[in-house]
Amino acid sequence: MNLNFESRFAVSPREAKQMNTAELRENFLIENIFIADEIKLTLSHFDRFITGGTMPINKKITLPNPANLRAEYFLERREIGIINIGGKGIVTADGEQFEIDFKEALYIGKGTKEIFFESVDANKPAKFYLNSAPAHHTYPSKKITKADAEIVELGSVETANHRIINKLIVNSVVQTCQVQMGMTELKKGSVWNTMPAHTHDRRMEVYFYFEIPENQSVCHFMGQPQETRHIWMQNEQAVISPNWSIHSGAGTSNYTFIWGMAGENLDYGDMDHCAINDLK
Repeated sequence: MNLNFESRFAVSPREAKQMNTAELRENFLIENIFIADEIKLTLSHFDRFITGGTMPINKKITLPNPANLRAEYFLERREIGIINIGGKGIVTADGEQFEIDFKEALYIGKGTKEIFFESVDANKPAKFYLNSAPAHHTYPSKKITKADAEIVELGSVETANHRIINKLIVNSVVQTCQVQMGMTELKKGSVWNTMPAHTHDRRMEVYFYFEIPENQSVCHFMGQPQETRHIWMQNEQAVISPNWSIHSGAGTSNYTFIWGMAGENLDYGDMDHCAINDLK
């Protein structure tokens, strides 16, 4: 089993405001999510949230059981959300097979012992993006397509933030303990996501940016509203957002990103909004 695992400590606002560019990237940016025939997992001490990805090409990939979890198996005390951003793939969960196509999602509940990932076509490999958090109850596994999603259209061309929010793994669509995931697609001509920005003291979040055109980038903004910082991000990279931090980005082109959350509640609207003119 080729496992690439790392653990990252939580960081306070006081520490973050002292960091230089390299230190910010080291603590919050997750690079190289997809490695051929490997699985990459990053454990954040913010809500014990795990971000990861796997791209099976020549073999099935097993969801491993990192020693850091001190569990009999990965989902002994966890749940996981999966979104495929590559070619068609198959996820097998305790013998039950789910065929997951491009931009489709799968929720797998606590207590599932064996999970395997594979691609239908090695020439068009699946890219399974993973978010996991501790769970206290077992809910049924469920596949979610865009047709099942709760879809919201926000923003406008005039403010360069016209976007479609696809709520895939949220409590109005599927039962979960903590994990929530969705996908926001920016329309052509729009570059800003999550603007006006917000924080949510009761939840942390991770953004995963993809469909960024070649030679384009996204500038991700983080930090307390009056003490912001930025991280330049490339295609298929993720960034950890603490509960005290805003999480917003502007691209040099339109793009798509996956948001994943975990924490105190499942109230999608539990946000502390920040007026644009108050940001510093």
